[in-house]
Order: sequence, then structure tokens, then C-alpha cells
Amino acid sequence: MMMKNPRILAGALALAFTSPAALAAGSAEMASLRAEIAQLRSQYEKRLAELEQRLTSQQTAPVAAAAQPASSGSGFNPEISLTLMGQYRRMKDIDERHINGFAAAAHGDEDEHDHSAAGRGFSIDHTELVLSANIDSYYRGLVNFGISDGEVEVEEAWFQTTGLGAGLTLRGGRFFSGVGYLNQQHAHAWDFADAPLMYTALFGEHANYANDGLQLKWVMPTDLLVEVGAEVGRGARFPGTDRDINGIGAAALFAHLGGDVGRSHSWRAGVSVLNTRASERESEFEDVNGEEVEGKFSGRSRTWIIDGVWKWAPDGNVASRALTLQGEYFLRRETGELSCEGESGTACATTVESDYRTRQSGWYAQAAYRFHPQWRVGLRYDRLDPGRRNFGANNANIERDDHRPTRTSLMVDWSPSEFSRLRLQLARDRSMAEETDNQLWLQYIMSLGAHGAHAF
Repeated sequence: MMMKNPRILAGALALAFTSPAALAAGSAEMASLRAEIAQLRSQYEKRLAELEQRLTSQQTAPVAAAAQPASSGSGFNPEISLTLMGQYRRMKDIDERHINGFAAAAHGDEDEHDHSAAGRGFSIDHTELVLSANIDSYYRGLVNFGISDGEVEVEEAWFQTTGLGAGLTLRGGRFFSGVGYLNQQHAHAWDFADAPLMYTALFGEHANYANDGLQLKWVMPTDLLVEVGAEVGRGARFPGTDRDINGIGAAALFAHLGGDVGRSHSWRAGVSVLNTRASERESEFEDVNGEEVEGKFSGRSRTWIIDGVWKWAPDGNVASRALTLQGEYFLRRETGELSCEGESGTACATTVESDYRTRQSGWYAQAAYRFHPQWRVGLRYDRLDPGRRNFGANNANIERDDHRPTRTSLMVDWSPSEFSRLRLQLARDRSMAEETDNQLWLQYIMSLGAHGAHAF
């Protein structure tokens, strides 16, 4: 219909400059023009009415939804994504791998299908199934299932507010804690096939600290990114234990700053603290005779984390070239009581109760460089310090070696699209005293379905 407008305008101009006789002769043409104008007016009025009706229905929808009972499941239309991960891993055959000088969760405290505990040879490693959707105009929900060798674990299952305003967000359920930088990322988003040593030392073989509880986060209305948050929860994961209480088992605070430097650089830095409590947390130690004994710790564990990330891409375009520098430092203090128990012939054949105080630290630094739209290389270095460990009366029973675990990793990966990645990784692992393990990974990561952008 819009192509007829020039005709109407031309007709009006012609009528203005013609004689009365010509007007009389063109009365039929005028009648036709008037009919077309009337038709256009009718169509525009109809469209305006439809638009007003649509706007009115959108404004009243939240009120109507709140007034009506929940609808049936036929309206459930979630975003679904599936991430397939598998690997071939070549490394030494070492019984009871551990990180020297750091208490780890005893066997059985970690899930048997944990992805980071995959052994040598071929394995499907880890599969993630994610369902997420807006619940209504006020909430959004997500569930993430970790699948490995027929076992299923609920890694995350939370709701999150969408309309608190003022930069506030409340999340409830099971979620990856906001402490540190890497902790909030799932394994498929890592730049390397495994987590840094410090994350394994901090949180056990899970490598991510997840909590059942509440998280309140505030992004301040400033030009510079300023994000602060607080969490409370059950605290059942290592380094805490599930104490079956009505109160709070873990609490965390975190703050992050970030911004841009010109068009090509961006950065983020943060500090976090995590407090947990443990009751008879079981860990394996080596006694002064080289025999394995079991320690049960009850007390408080506090961990500080400082993280920093710097990203570069020419004019902000990460598609062709990009460099990411990333690092984190942690300091963990534990205070409480330790009981040492062992079989006959060990230093703790008779259970010994004692005080327990430790101050341990560690860090990692890594770089990942995209030199081609489909190719990246990366280098990472890990170093831990067992620090001060005072076992009280058990100082005479439990061995305290001074080995400082280290590991150097080199990776190259190929991503023909944003949904697929193949990775080769080499590592020289010296996390155990008197052991040098040269490791090799061949890994695939395949993503199917809806998949949101990863965090900075």
C-alpha cells in the first residue's frame, strides 16, 4: 500500500493547478483518490488499535500471572544443553595419588564418579546436562547434572531473582560459590584439561566448591565493575563436613573489581574468604615409620583467595587473536583438634588426640594465547607450600615432609567452531615427593543445544 502514496500526492498537486473544467472532467479520478485515502486511513487505525491492545496485554500479564495458579507442565520450554567430554590420559601407575603436605578428603568422601579423578587410558570423563528457563517474570531456574559411568550427580540446582533491582541478585539452592575466579567455571570452560593443583588442595577432587544455601550479590551502579557478595550454606563439601545441624556450616564473602583499558584490554581482580567447619573430617597421613594412618580433624577451616585476570584482543575482537593472563593465590588456616588412628604396628596404634594448627599457601599462573581463529596454546605453572603444620602431641607420630609440590602444563587446542574442541596437553607433575610424573592428555569437548556465554 505504501507504493500508492506518490500517486496520491501527484494527484493532489495536479488538482491544485488545473482549471475548473478540468476538475469537472476528472471527478471520477478524484473519487478514486478519496476511496484510496479512506482505505489507508482505515488500515492505519486498525493497526494502531492492534498495537494498543498488545501493549495493554503485556502490561497486565505479570499481574494476571500472579493472580492465577501455576499452569500445567505443558508450558515448560527450557533451554537444554549437553556437553560431552572424554579423554585419553597417559601417566604413571601410582597408588593413592595425593598432594604432599596437604590433607585431602579420605577415600569415600568424594563421589566415585568425579570427573577430575579419572584414571589412566580412555574414559568418557564427564558429561553435563543443563536445563534452564525463566520461571516467571521474577525468577529464573537452572539444574546441572554431572554424568559419568552411569552415575548422576546434581552439580547445581538453583533459582535466581530477575527483578530485585538496584543491581541486587539473590540465588538459592545448590550453586558453585563465587569465591576465587576459576571456581564458578565448569570443567568444559577451563583452558586446561584439569584444574590447578591449588583447587584440588582446597576443595578435594571435585575442584569446585559447591554449597547448598543462599547467595546475595550486588553489582554497584558505577562505571568501574564493582561486585560484592555474601553466601551462607550447609558447608557439607571438603574442607568442611556435613554436621547435620540446623545452623550454618559455611559462609563466604567476595568482592571483584574490573574494567577496560582502552579498546583492546580488560581486567578483573578479586579477593574472597571462605569459612567452613568440620567434624571428624577424615584424612590420610603417613606416620614417622612410613605407614598409613588416619587422622580425624574437628575445627575451623578458613581460606583466603586473591585472583586476577588480564585479557587482550585487538580492538576487543577475540575472534582472530587474543591473550588471557590468569592467576590465583590462596592462604588456608585450620585450627582445631586431630585424632590419629592406625593399625597395629603404626605410630598411632593407640589413638592419640592432639591440637591441630596449619598455615598453608599456594598459587598458579597461566597464559592462553589464540594465534588463529581456531587454534590456541597455553602454559600453566602450579606451586604449593605446605607451610607450618603443628600437630601438637602427634608431632612425634605424623610425618611432616617439606616437599613443595609443583607442576608445569603445556596445552594446544583446536576449535573448528564454538561447539567443539580437541585438546592435547602435556604436564610434568611433581606434586608427590620423589615422584616425577610426565603426563599426556588427549581430550574432546562437544557442546549440543543452547549454550550461554561464559563469564569473563
